[in-house]
Amino acid sequence: MQSTPSQDLTELTTERLVLRSWTTADADAVLADDGRRPADWAEDFPAEGDRVIAGLFHDHPVWLDAYGHRLIIERDSGLVVGSIGLFWPPAEGVLEIGYGVVASRRGRGYATEAARELTAFALAAEGVHSVVAGVELTNPASVRVLEKAGFERRDTTPADEAEGVARFGITRSDRLE
Repeated sequence: MQSTPSQDLTELTTERLVLRSWTTADADAVLADDGRRPADWAEDFPAEGDRVIAGLFHDHPVWLDAYGHRLIIERDSGLVVGSIGLFWPPAEGVLEIGYGVVASRRGRGYATEAARELTAFALAAEGVHSVVAGVELTNPASVRVLEKAGFERRDTTPADEAEGVARFGITRSDRLE
């Protein structure tokens, strides 16, 4: 599955999703407590993680750029169903990725599809050689998302001895194998 970036790199399109960069207006709408909801949001968007990320954009404005955070939009319905993001800029060539899909759309493979696409996009960026993610071991669905997206567990602590979080990663060379 090949991404189709827009001219300005703010949109990536997959078979079933559009990954569109957040805007300040998106963040403001997520943080608003005025009872109004955009018509293009799934009924259960935003989730708590989306609110947290929206609240951090003021301190990390670079996360609003093309290599930052994106809304996950179903192509068929046009509804925002989650978010995914890269914690830009890379540290020594390594970027962290995070994602979340609202409960009503889980189990459809959206998180995996979005993670594959954004990871490929990130690994094509100059100066990036690895993408990593931390996942709570009490969340086996998230572990499976990373595994299906091609990530491998990078820490060596056995799951039964881990402190609750495992580190997963993928490198540019992993993608080429």
